[in-house]
Amino acid sequence: MIVSRTPYRISLFGGGSDYPAWYRRYGGKVCGFAINKYCYISIRELPPFFEHKHRIVYSSIELVNEMSEIQHPSVRAILQQEEPKVGLEIHHDGDLPARSGIGSSSSFTIGLLNAYSAFCGRMIDKRRLAENAIHLEQEVLHEHVGSQDQVWAAYGGINHIDFGPDIGFSVTPLIINSARLSNLIGNLMMFFTGISRYAPQIAQKKIANLEKRSADIRRITKLVDEAETLFLDEARPVSELGEMLHETWCAKRQLADEISSPEIDEIYESAREAGARGGKLLGAGGGGFILFYVDPEYHESVRNALSRLTEVHFDIDRTGSSIVIYEPNGFSETMGMK
Repeated sequence: MIVSRTPYRISLFGGGSDYPAWYRRYGGKVCGFAINKYCYISIRELPPFFEHKHRIVYSSIELVNEMSEIQHPSVRAILQQEEPKVGLEIHHDGDLPARSGIGSSSSFTIGLLNAYSAFCGRMIDKRRLAENAIHLEQEVLHEHVGSQDQVWAAYGGINHIDFGPDIGFSVTPLIINSARLSNLIGNLMMFFTGISRYAPQIAQKKIANLEKRSADIRRITKLVDEAETLFLDEARPVSELGEMLHETWCAKRQLADEISSPEIDEIYESAREAGARGGKLLGAGGGGFILFYVDPEYHESVRNALSRLTEVHFDIDRTGSSIVIYEPNGFSETMGMK
């Protein structure tokens, strides 16, 4: 049995500039962090006592004999690429719901790539892990996704990530005073809106609008540098992050009509009226998790205003995707079949 643990992420600024259609022409950058909420992928050899050869368990259960029959796109693509010689059982468990703006799809892909490599007795470094996931999602599955989620999932940490036609991506950890960082994380409040959405459909419309909304993308990207200056300048109140989040949300809403909705707008305004300085919907938009910066004295007020929503407490994950259980002696070996 092999089990990988892969973090989800919160992207603060720069989202949109990580789409290849943008950064291959203009470059891009984002800042944010991985969180201590995880996607778990387990993989083991499936004993040959069943009518099916492979068993894949996520929100659905698939029992198949041929890899081409697998419905889950990432599982199918990875297994077709790797061509395993034995039957496999793959399980997914997540701390947070899918299609909710925290990079769950890429965390799944990263986690499965990492777990399968370990299953085969191979170690894979973080850069190659991220590159393989980006290639698989963008070039093999042709999904309308950016490149930041895969990097957060592989690397973990709180980082500045640059994107460009020559470098692909580069990761620079952000060094922030521990007390200041604790203050920052402690004043971020995240709520689940209860609305799920299919991110690639929204992302496709955002990508189509990138050139038309280039001024908004450039402003969102500029906020990366402004936020990092704020993180490092201990003379400035970290609460300024709230106004920056509000600014990036206002710009992000212009990228596609589906990014917000009357229900999302009502949630956002209720939080602001209760004392939140600013916030943003995470991920492509349309639903999922919403993040706010709230000064301590207004935490309960915001919590009460959004009492119908589920609040999620979090901290920073600093390890990225990792193998947490490695017990490689599977069925064939224990039965003397290898």
